[in-house]
Amino acid sequence: MGHGRTTLRASAAGAVSAALLAGSVVGLAPAAEAAPNVRFVDISGDGGTVLKANVLTPGGADGSRRYPLIVLPTSWGLPQVEYLAQAQQLADSGYVVLTYNVRGFWQSGGRIEVAGPPDTADASRVIDWALAHTPADPEHIGMAGVSYGAGISLLTAAHDKRVKAVAALSGWADLIDSVYSGRTQHLQAAAVLDGAATLTGRESPELRAIFDNLYSSDLSKEQEMIDWGRKRSAATYVDQLNRNGAAVLLANAWGDTVFPVNQYASFYEKLTVPKRLELRPGDHATPELTGLFGLPNDVWTDTRRWFDHYLRGADNGVDREQPVRLKSRTAGEYEGYPDWKSVTATRRKLALTGSPTLHANVDSGADGGIVFLSSILDQVARLPPVASLPLLPRRWAAVWQSERYGAAQRVRGTAALHTTLTPTRESGTFIAYLYDVGPLGFGKLVTHAPCTWHGRTPGEPFAVDLDLFSTAYDVPAGHRLALVVDTVDPLYAEHNPSGAQLTFSSPSDDPSYVSVPLGEQ
Repeated sequence: MGHGRTTLRASAAGAVSAALLAGSVVGLAPAAEAAPNVRFVDISGDGGTVLKANVLTPGGADGSRRYPLIVLPTSWGLPQVEYLAQAQQLADSGYVVLTYNVRGFWQSGGRIEVAGPPDTADASRVIDWALAHTPADPEHIGMAGVSYGAGISLLTAAHDKRVKAVAALSGWADLIDSVYSGRTQHLQAAAVLDGAATLTGRESPELRAIFDNLYSSDLSKEQEMIDWGRKRSAATYVDQLNRNGAAVLLANAWGDTVFPVNQYASFYEKLTVPKRLELRPGDHATPELTGLFGLPNDVWTDTRRWFDHYLRGADNGVDREQPVRLKSRTAGEYEGYPDWKSVTATRRKLALTGSPTLHANVDSGADGGIVFLSSILDQVARLPPVASLPLLPRRWAAVWQSERYGAAQRVRGTAALHTTLTPTRESGTFIAYLYDVGPLGFGKLVTHAPCTWHGRTPGEPFAVDLDLFSTAYDVPAGHRLALVVDTVDPLYAEHNPSGAQLTFSSPSDDPSYVSVPLGEQ
């Protein structure tokens, strides 16, 4: 490892540690009667790979009793002090907490395996170490993490029966449906992950090849990439997870540009264990962020309540609350539902009439935003990406609008597009956007999704069904909903050859529409 990277890592770790410890000093984290014992340790992972870790035990622990164990794998690119503030609070309340740098990042050994078999084996070795070297209770073990740590926690629970409870925050259940949904590369998200891995870790040759194939859209490698992703997706092992019985808390953000919420909601429905799904405004890992500095945070509060009930047996009511809990992007109150399908009470179709033809390769001005930035603005200021619909050039964008609504429309769930497409080339991409349009014609982005196809016969129409990313958004009375379709978005790779044209039609025997999910009005 070069001197520059060592210095960078040491400086970053020191800065994060100072910030977290400062939070404790000024009272942002609760003070313990006896401060938790903190140790920085090396743990031998799978194949002898050294994992850098820290372990906190409750203050006053003298070996006379056992405590529930919580294991926290780090997020992609972050050091092991990431969870120090939360670990302190958990240790204060009676947990042994062990957080470790996953292999391939920072000072841990090995190379980045992207939650592959070595990573789940590492997590089991970490549990082994904790049971041998701390007063951890082997019957009460939980795992939690943000992003990468969430994915590893879910996969470990599917492979290690000792894990009794999981909190997977801003994670994934289906890796391919996250970064390659609609058969489209999520280009900005992939670039962020790739850049972070290059800066803070060591990519395995397999991961480097996956990134290269993703960027190049090498269709001869597509199935290989899908198989690689399935091996790293908790959805592949949902039956094992259900048999093992770990209680699962899933939390994510509506605007997550790395792991869109659709794949989490679908996975949630397949779980038969005690489960909970929480969805809030924000982007990838932003709802949990303040909690990492010891500040009050709903996600971490619910995580502690989850563990208190399922690891310590606390009768705190978390098992009696509505298991699906969400907050609209435009309203401040939480809403509870008995299951995911109950989020949508009814549907309203917006007919997509006519046969507009789009010329490809030009950005019309309708966009999904910028990775992280746009959804953070939506989270903190309710400012989603905006487009002026009257000014969108119809040569490059198709626009359909509803009537003005006399009452507010509570969009809840997954909007679905059905249309007939006739391309002039065998491959192509389009992006569908649903907008909330005010009286002046400015549209605020409600949701969107990309769609790519290959191997079609030019000039031959085919049906397209596309689920847009799930959301919760309240359209004010007097506004309209509008669907916009174009062919270029900076968030995604596009596959329209130069000069390609796309025609969207609505045959009488198979009309085109967008089905808008609505909650109770």
